[in-house]
Amino acid sequence: METDRNGGRRYHLLGPVGVHVGGVPLPVGGPKPRTILAALLLEANRVVSEERLIAVGWGEAWPTTVRGQLQAYVSGLRKLLGPAVVARRPPGYLLQVAPGELDLHDFDEAVARARDGTTGRPGERAALLRRALDLWPGPTLGGTTEALLDAQGPALRERRFGVLEELYDAELDAGRHAEVIGPLRQAVRDNPFRERLHAQLMLALHRCGRTAEALEVYAAARARLATELGVEPGRLLRRAHQSVLREEPPSPAVETAPTVPRQLPAPLPAFIGRAAELSALDAAACPDSGVRVVAVTGSAGVGKTALTVRWAHTARARFPDGQLHVDLRGFDPGGPAVTPAEAVRGLLDALRVPAGQLPTGFDAQVGLYRSLLADRRMLVVLDNARDAEQARPLLPGTCSCFTVVTSRADLSSLVAAEAATPLPLGLFSVDEARQMLSRRVGAGRVRREPRAAEEIIEASARLPLALAVIAARAATRPAFPLAALAAELRECDRLDRFDGGAPSSDVRTVFAVSYRTLGATAARVFRLLGLHPGPTVSVAATASLAGVDPDGARRALVALARAHLVDEPRPGRYGMHDLLRGYAAELVHAHDDAAVRRAAAHRLLDHYLHTALAADRLLNPRRDVVTPAPPRAGARPEPVGDPRQAMAWFEAEHPTLVALVHQAPAGFEAHRWQLAWALVTFFDRQGHWDDYVAVHRAALDAVGRDGVPLARAHTHRNLGRAYARLRRLPDADTELRRALALYEQTGDEQGAAQVHGNLSWVLERRGRHRAALHHARQAMRAYERLGDRVMTANARNTVGWQYALLGDLDRALGHCRAALTLLQGAGDRFGEAVTWDSLGYIHQRRGRPAEAVACYRRALDLFREAGDLSNEGQTLGKLAAAHDAVGDPGAARQARQEALRILEGLGHPDAARLRGELG
Repeated sequence: METDRNGGRRYHLLGPVGVHVGGVPLPVGGPKPRTILAALLLEANRVVSEERLIAVGWGEAWPTTVRGQLQAYVSGLRKLLGPAVVARRPPGYLLQVAPGELDLHDFDEAVARARDGTTGRPGERAALLRRALDLWPGPTLGGTTEALLDAQGPALRERRFGVLEELYDAELDAGRHAEVIGPLRQAVRDNPFRERLHAQLMLALHRCGRTAEALEVYAAARARLATELGVEPGRLLRRAHQSVLREEPPSPAVETAPTVPRQLPAPLPAFIGRAAELSALDAAACPDSGVRVVAVTGSAGVGKTALTVRWAHTARARFPDGQLHVDLRGFDPGGPAVTPAEAVRGLLDALRVPAGQLPTGFDAQVGLYRSLLADRRMLVVLDNARDAEQARPLLPGTCSCFTVVTSRADLSSLVAAEAATPLPLGLFSVDEARQMLSRRVGAGRVRREPRAAEEIIEASARLPLALAVIAARAATRPAFPLAALAAELRECDRLDRFDGGAPSSDVRTVFAVSYRTLGATAARVFRLLGLHPGPTVSVAATASLAGVDPDGARRALVALARAHLVDEPRPGRYGMHDLLRGYAAELVHAHDDAAVRRAAAHRLLDHYLHTALAADRLLNPRRDVVTPAPPRAGARPEPVGDPRQAMAWFEAEHPTLVALVHQAPAGFEAHRWQLAWALVTFFDRQGHWDDYVAVHRAALDAVGRDGVPLARAHTHRNLGRAYARLRRLPDADTELRRALALYEQTGDEQGAAQVHGNLSWVLERRGRHRAALHHARQAMRAYERLGDRVMTANARNTVGWQYALLGDLDRALGHCRAALTLLQGAGDRFGEAVTWDSLGYIHQRRGRPAEAVACYRRALDLFREAGDLSNEGQTLGKLAAAHDAVGDPGAARQARQEALRILEGLGHPDAARLRGELG
């Protein structure tokens, strides 16, 4: 098997899961990291959600720390492969795979080359298929979890087996009957219900003059089907039996007939990608799959027809009785949809029914159509259906036929009532988009201007129709640099540039056809979603945006999802790609006046601000309070029940909240700085340091030099804390002292106390421990004056910590023990966690490592409960040192490894020290 092409990186899925670089295996780890790697590779260059990674890695029983564990494993992969290769992309992660790096991609390309050569000699085709199968050593997905094997194993095995059956057909067509008898016998024993294998074995035996044995194969297969499944052999196997009895030698996959309809349109010459979807159609079309209808659905311009026609041409040998194709024109911008009556009449014409023999009624014509297809192995493609009702009368009434329906609608009633198998089609992956652009404009141009190519791909939202339009413009201007086309997309209305000169190739027009199918409420919600800046939106946020109740918002989103104008990447969260978002923004500015747009933006900002402040209060009840204006009528902030729900809400809405701080319209400056304020605890605990700085710089811009002094004080303070997290300590000191001056100017003693605590932290990291102790004591005395016992206790712990750093361990222990008692009495579990960490350090300095271990473990439990990854990682590092002192190097190494995974994932500066300790 080929291992590492040109000494580069090589990923393996078709055997044991792993990575080689230059022929040397990299240490991926145990089943869970291998599973996460495999799940990312199976969706290479596409985002895989955290929920999906957790499902395949942990099955149905998830530990409470599962997200932390997942992040730690992903951090390990990022260290192994590089942070640019494994990228964080909400709602999950994406693994960048280049052409030639993944064995599964190479297998699919090899199979495609063999299929593209079907007009050549059978022996050559067989050789190509054999080379493809040589790339698949097995066992597939080796070393991964049962959950992943259960989810992905069957489809992958079917994918390989379909190619193996094609190989046997090619070998038989090439006259190598005797050579395949042995392999076919083994394959039949291993797969007794695959009728195509039995038919191939019968043909091989018959052509070798062993007709009696061929008939025995049929008799044995028929008996087993009857005994174990209670069914008779299908048409394929029966036809092979009849051919042997008549001593005829036709291939089991081909049947001669005087007139066979061949109505498929020509396939797209430059078709690329979609390997998973092509394999899914292959698997569904197998006679023993039990599937008779597949519903290919997706948004306008995503390539449903191109996929279906491409697959139909490669699979036409499976349907020797013919292939029927009807364009139902359900979303045709140039005219009305085809009625079922018109469609069935056209199908009867294709089946050569004389006009004089046609029944007069529609139901009778449908009955004749289905009668003519009974017991025939035919493919029926019902393209561009407006809805399930348009397609349903045209479905054959027999299991021997296979039907593919394509539509922008979701066709859920076909799935429910007709047991259709859904096959949703999404946007291209980045790699597929790059391949398409290279195929259309020339690989050399793309290689010479990679950045411009990436800009074009991003601007097209990876929508195949949009890419095809811009690629056509590039292909007709070969002297133009791609950078010029990318600049055009930046400088003008983007949708104007995706007009291919005809209604069917104008992105705006094809979107408009889908939009016109909507009811009034769904259409209004779609337009208003053009004002939402985040990648996904919840039902609750949509209700606030539109000023409707949650049930109305849910109904509108479901209608949009059925029209494929939004997708639902996670339950209850809806999104749209950038071109659809741009189209929605066009519509809302064209159809809704400025007052309507501003009211919607106000409701949306109120929704997020009030929900964020409530969620932050659950995460950090002792934090000083920011009081916003009451929410506008129609805004419905979400109820958040407990700290865990609050953290989950922030994780889901994080990109939207950051975008709102940066992009809120003029006049909403208070919303901007208050949203930044509400994000602080989440940023502190989850480590989004760059966002932490960016949103507070934007918030400073919002409050301005002449803004409310207290708002400026809050924002300077939080920007200082953000700089401190990035170890930009001089910047942190500057911002905190600006905040302190403003708090003292406004007489806000609580705010000043907070800044004294922050300055203590910064000065400690600058090595100025006496000054750090001074500010910690200033904070403690201020809280005492304010009568805030809980914050006094937190500040007392900080004083104890500073004494410990100065070596005064008795004073340190006294302060921290007193703080712990107060915090436990008040139920401040986060403050308790920080104090247990301080006590662990003190005991370690006092030469009592066993007591230190116990304290650190208690702190870890509480940090994990709070979802505070930053403090969890730092405490694990201290716990490792305590284990060393106890004399348990194994536990020390494990703690350091866990700490390193977490801190690397956060981009924490302490990660470098831990790497050195482990090395």
